[in-house]
Amino acid sequence: MISPVLTVAPFAVHAPVARARHWRAALLLLPFLILLAMFSLAPAAWILVSSVQVEESWSLANFRDILGSAFYRQAFANSLWISIWSSLAGLGIGLLASASLKRVDCALRELMVAFTSMASNLSGVPLAFAFIILMGSNGAATLLLRRWGLLGDFNLYSQAGLTLIYSYFQIPLALLLLYPAFDALQDDWRDAAALLGASHFTYWRRVALPVLMPAVLGTFILLLANALGANASAYALMTSNYNLVTIRISSLVAGDIALEPNVAAALAVMLMALLVLVVAVNQFLMKRSYHAR
Repeated sequence: MISPVLTVAPFAVHAPVARARHWRAALLLLPFLILLAMFSLAPAAWILVSSVQVEESWSLANFRDILGSAFYRQAFANSLWISIWSSLAGLGIGLLASASLKRVDCALRELMVAFTSMASNLSGVPLAFAFIILMGSNGAATLLLRRWGLLGDFNLYSQAGLTLIYSYFQIPLALLLLYPAFDALQDDWRDAAALLGASHFTYWRRVALPVLMPAVLGTFILLLANALGANASAYALMTSNYNLVTIRISSLVAGDIALEPNVAAALAVMLMALLVLVVAVNQFLMKRSYHAR
């Protein structure tokens, strides 16, 4: 009979070797962890500490002032309004574009995906400058459309104009996130639904959308987080003339109106909490999507 000690011994010999390989592989993550600590964790910790400091004492007065100020509440309302509507616009157009890409020629599909990847990187100051040239008060498209009587009283330097710019950089991101989700839809399902008497609308309502819903909701949440944290495009277009949370943070830190870094830190903490909530909901939806598959 073979002794139990002899059967366990080979595993005991190889265990230290496997553990050593595991730690050598983990060391490759050390540069990333250092960068994460320096540029993400340390600034976040500094913001948390600064948000509860008032004249070298610990206090929640900054948060009370923000919640009690109609001006700051308006900043959060404006940020949420633009973020929600631009995310819905990006999601709707991204859904239609993703569904269309699955039915076009492969070469055209690859060209469109490459163009979308390039367009998703056009944001911030260059995007605002491009919109000012095209659709500003004296922009090329503005003058042309007004001559044809198609533009009306549209003003780029307004909430509607800012929503349009946000929607522009939301659409490519939505397309890149939703396009792979359509691989879960099988062509046989459409044929089977048609054989059972289901219309095109019924197929999408009863079969396709339930399968795509976790990806759709997750994409919407990521678009919402992307819009809430955007600052460069809005500041380049409106400077401090429109009340957004990110613009208020930058103005309080830069001292355009008043230099109050602790209030800016409190605003950043509240925005971070909102973004963390959004990301947590996204992770929950992604887990549900994974288990459903």
